[in-house]
Amino acid sequence: MAYDKFSILTSTAVPLPIENVDTDQIIPARFLKATERKGFGDNLFRDWRYHSDDTPKEDFVLNNPQYKGQILVGGRNFGSGSSREHAAWAIYDYGFRVVVSSFSQTFFGITA
Repeated sequence: MAYDKFSILTSTAVPLPIENVDTDQIIPARFLKATERKGFGDNLFRDWRYHSDDTPKEDFVLNNPQYKGQILVGGRNFGSGSSREHAAWAIYDYGFRVVVSSFSQTFFGITA
């Protein structure tokens, strides 16, 4: 899979001011059956985005049409927990191209 290279990105930002977001919150383990880097975006932040009956939670930022953009602004310690490249894949597959945050050590060295 080729990734978008850019030197300038013009986009709105999507705020996710939650601290200590771990990789299982980014992409729950039950969705890690695929080995290709695509198809994970549908389940990005799955348990925060959807109710158990698969209806969107209206109060979650990714379900708010006002916040459509390619920049995700997270809280401190983003990507903590187990090392899971699928988390980076899910972020990219959803459409984010930049994540601004204080990252967990887990995310250092992961290439989307």
